[in-house]
Amino acid sequence: MCGRYASVASRAELLERFVVDEKNADELRGQDFNVTPTKDNPVVIARLTEDASDDVDPVRELRAFRWGLLPVFAKDIKDGARMINARAETVHQKPAYRRAFKSQRALIPVDAFYEWLETDEVGKSGKKLKQPFALRPSDGSSTLALAGLYEVWYDKSLPDDDPNRVVPTYTIITTTATDSVGRIHDRMPMAITPDNWADWLDPRNHDIEQLRGLMAPPVDGSLDMYAVSKLVNNVKNNGPELLDPLPAEH
Repeated sequence: MCGRYASVASRAELLERFVVDEKNADELRGQDFNVTPTKDNPVVIARLTEDASDDVDPVRELRAFRWGLLPVFAKDIKDGARMINARAETVHQKPAYRRAFKSQRALIPVDAFYEWLETDEVGKSGKKLKQPFALRPSDGSSTLALAGLYEVWYDKSLPDDDPNRVVPTYTIITTTATDSVGRIHDRMPMAITPDNWADWLDPRNHDIEQLRGLMAPPVDGSLDMYAVSKLVNNVKNNGPELLDPLPAEH
């Protein structure tokens, strides 16, 4: 799964990387080294203008959406915490995701994500302790564009004129981990390469098989994986030190 990540690229960097006009972008929270479900985070989507014709490209947008997808039939905002990931193998079929997969796809900018490896060390509870690892692009500069879906949910418990009634949400699509990542966790997020961004985001593209083919795990060997401090285990901790490698043992 992908249940925690870092989003540290600036708004200006994201606008440039994903070719978004500033007028189509939300204000963002800023750097977050410990992104957790239910936070509002950067998401890239594309929408058609009202007068768009077949030969006009959708308008790309940079938005702040809540992590944890809420399908239109969700009853409570808390339900989203259980839907932070969608399985690539079935995302086009599951009732919670198939509508979004058809026309509401997104790119999730991620600078690193965290996974936990079970160790032989036993804690006070009697359970084996887990060592957190950071996984980030080996080139040290690229922001991953993870495959995601979005939905706009309406909180019917709030008045129609309450701005909090409208809740845009998203999920990250995952797949079976590659060999190198698989030694830490059996699932990993799917990514979309830049040459496929336009096809992935285009809401007019309903070709299920083509869309499934656009998703791919990061190329094996393209990610650096290293142990990090257990500080990341606590969601209250949030700073660049969370991405620092642990000193090598001698």
